[in-house]
Amino acid sequence: MSNELDRRFKAAKYIVHKAAEIALELRPSPGGPQGSLKHVQDWVTAADGKIESFISQEIKNLFPEDGFQGEEKGETRTGSLQWVVDPIDGTSNYARGRDRWCVSLALMHNDEPLLGIIEAPCTQEFYTARLGHGAFLNNAPISVSDVKDPKISMIELGWSHVSVKEEFLYYADKILSTGAMIRTIGSGTLSLVDVATGRLDGHFEMKINLWDVAAALVLLKEAGAVVSPFLKTGGLYKPTPILASSPGLAKLLSDITHLPLDG
Repeated sequence: MSNELDRRFKAAKYIVHKAAEIALELRPSPGGPQGSLKHVQDWVTAADGKIESFISQEIKNLFPEDGFQGEEKGETRTGSLQWVVDPIDGTSNYARGRDRWCVSLALMHNDEPLLGIIEAPCTQEFYTARLGHGAFLNNAPISVSDVKDPKISMIELGWSHVSVKEEFLYYADKILSTGAMIRTIGSGTLSLVDVATGRLDGHFEMKINLWDVAAALVLLKEAGAVVSPFLKTGGLYKPTPILASSPGLAKLLSDITHLPLDG
């Protein structure tokens, strides 16, 4: 299995990098959004489909026995090893020519993420993680923050079209009351990665999909984050809450969000 994972890890890094280059070439110029709405504030662009198809075909050519699941076309192939792709996470940013978006690819075995590869080409950041082998940003090891005092912390509170306004405001008030600073910047994947790098001290989202988090879950685990049991509580099949935190704020945020923590 180790050699097979080595092959897939090497191939996935190349595929994600090429996909990110394509996304960068197709990125709209700054201005009004270019694309179409799937739901309120839920954008899709021509690039999403093209990039997902590119990644799917590359995986199929190299590893035809593997399964594949993408955001835009859903599950298209099954296998004991399952690739999960978000062709562009942060599409609302991408559609307006903003920089906060990424290409995300994970490999899972049943319900366990094994590999995570994420590229944010606008900031020239390439994140990689393999279960049991650490997490890296541009080949340099990353780890979570050591912040314990909420009054110096920064927490991302994710928002999407499935969020309920009253719940969002409730959690925003609870987090702000601790003295923490809140951010909502439009890419669940990159916010989770920011927890892994220590740029954020926590990320909470009321509902998020598997393709938004699968690759980030490996980075979070390898970087020392504390994470709610997303996959065990429905995340494999439906939008599910997630909390990722630095260890120093994990209990506080767990109490606020009413989510248990896996470690």
